[in-house]
Amino acid sequence: MVDKELDRIYEAVEVAKATGKLRKGTNEATKAIEKGEAKLVVVAKDVTPPEIVMHIPVICKEKGITCMEVPSKEELGAAAGIERGTSSVAIVQEGEAKSIVRELAAKASKGKEAKEAPKEEKPEEKEESKEAKKEEKKAKEEKKEEKKEAPKEEPKEAPEEKAEKE
Repeated sequence: MVDKELDRIYEAVEVAKATGKLRKGTNEATKAIEKGEAKLVVVAKDVTPPEIVMHIPVICKEKGITCMEVPSKEELGAAAGIERGTSSVAIVQEGEAKSIVRELAAKASKGKEAKEAPKEEKPEEKEESKEAKKEEKKAKEEKKEEKKEAPKEEPKEAPEEKAEKE
């Protein structure tokens, strides 16, 4: 990540703290995301154990909220106006940081599009995969047919029951 982009992220948090509204900490950020209140979420990379914040990018993606990463929870805490480090911050009301948040969201979505661009398969590979799928389907159908055609055996009687009938 470029230093300019990091500076813009910290600037967005600082300006939103002064003129808007923030949710600080993983629990509060998660609640804001789930309620759909968050406009931008910032997560620190140096959180230990990482499981504490692993869910945040996932739920942000589900809700369509921009999620950015910064290297230091101490710097994130300082930008959020608290004396301790914080693992994550959600900007709920941007205040005067609205343009910065839009800019960061636009950059993030461009980056995601580049990463998620599907690989083009070669025409030969497409044909091979189609043929393989057809063969699998045929094999499944044949197994079903075999099961239908297999003669059903009557349940065998226990030796005690045979003795009673005689």
